[in-house]
Amino acid sequence: MDEPMAARELCGLISELAHNINEHVRGCIADTNLTAPQAIALRELSEPLTMRELADRMHCATSNVTFVVDRLEKNGLVTRQPHPRDRRAKQLALTAEGERQRAQIIERFSVNTPLAGLTQAEQQALHGLLQRALADR
Repeated sequence: MDEPMAARELCGLISELAHNINEHVRGCIADTNLTAPQAIALRELSEPLTMRELADRMHCATSNVTFVVDRLEKNGLVTRQPHPRDRRAKQLALTAEGERQRAQIIERFSVNTPLAGLTQAEQQALHGLLQRALADR
């Protein structure tokens, strides 16, 4: 296979994998009152984060995160707290209910993932290759 065709096919496979991951996320939360972005936000809130940090982890604009966080806050899953070192910033922290739902989401996301057909070693190798590819940008 020539190099341009290989790169095109690889990009197509990565795009298909991303689509499958999105479908997996939607399937995992179908019986909850969460949207996919809300579930992703809960997953990423492993520690208190600013809106900018959460937006970076979710790979989206801060304005989009604001809407998502507003809904999570309205549902009692997150709180906005003063940042310990920056008086101008707020940190997002999970409530006890947010922690509970985050644990459920992480458990659901880990079952029958699109990467389940890969061994742990293969997943680690893929992780390293994707990090290298993204670091070169």
